Amino acid sequence: MPRASQLETPLVLGLGVVTISFAAILIKLTNAPSLVVAAWRMAIATTVLLPFALLKKPPLPRRGRALAALAGVFLAFHFALWIESLRHTTVASSVVLVTTNPIFVGIFSALFGERPSRELWQGIVLSVIGGVLIGWGDFALGGRALLGDALALLGAVAASAYLLAGRRMRLHGELLPYVALAYGTSALLLLVGTLALPAPKLPGGIDWLWVALLALGPQLLGHTSLNWALRRIPASAVAVAILGEPVGAALWAYLVFGERIEALQGVGMALVLLGIARAMRAVRL
Repeated sequence: MPRASQLETPLVLGLGVVTISFAAILIKLTNAPSLVVAAWRMAIATTVLLPFALLKKPPLPRRGRALAALAGVFLAFHFALWIESLRHTTVASSVVLVTTNPIFVGIFSALFGERPSRELWQGIVLSVIGGVLIGWGDFALGGRALLGDALALLGAVAASAYLLAGRRMRLHGELLPYVALAYGTSALLLLVGTLALPAPKLPGGIDWLWVALLALGPQLLGHTSLNWALRRIPASAVAVAILGEPVGAALWAYLVFGERIEALQGVGMALVLLGIARAMRAVRL
C-alpha cells in the first residue's frame, strides 16, 4: 500500500488536470472578447489569493520575484493566444495543440540541465500522439480553423516557458507568494492589453459568472495544483499530466456542445492516458 506522501502528488496533480479541463467549456460559453475573459479571470484569481500570500512568511527572495514575474508574462501570452484560438476552432483541436507543450518543455528542460529520462520521453511521445489523434479531424477545416490552430500552438510555447519558470522558482520558493505574483503580473498585462480594444473592457451579464468560475476553478484550483506539483516532479512530467486536459475537455464538449467523439479520438484518448501513466512511473513521487 503506497504511503500517503506517495499518493499526495498524483492526487493533487490529478485534481488540477480535471479542473483545468473545464476551462475550454467555460470560455466557449462567454461572449466577451478573449483578452477581457483572460484579464478578468486572472484579476479575480489574484484578488482572492493576495490576502493569503501577504500573510505568508518569509516573502519571496529577489530572484524568486523575478522568476514569478517572468512566469506571469508567459502566462499572459498563453491565455491571450489560447483563448483567442477558441474563437476560431473547436475545443478539441485548440486544447490538443495548446497541450503539445511537453515536447517544448522536454527539449528546454534538457538544455537547462534537467534531462527527461527515456521512460518520460516515451510518455511524452505517447501522449502527444494521442493528443494529435483527438483533434485530427479538425486540422483541415479551412483558414479559420487553421488560424485557431496556429494561435493554440503559440500558446503551447508560452505555456512551456511558464512551466519551466515555475519549476525553477518552486525549487526555492513558497507556493502562495509565487502564484500570487505570477497571476498578478499576468492580470496586469492582460488588463493593459484590453485598453487597446474598441469593445467593452468588462464582461457583461452572464459572462461574469463564467469568468468567475474560470478564476475559482481552472485558475485557482487547477493551475495552483499544477504549480504545487512543480516542486516535487520535473516540469516535463507536469506537462505530460496536463495532456489529460484534452481528454476531459473533449468529453465535456460532447456533453455541452454536442461535439462528437469519433473512434480515432477514442484511440487518442487511450494513448494520452497510457502516456500519462508511463510518465508518472518514470518520476519519483
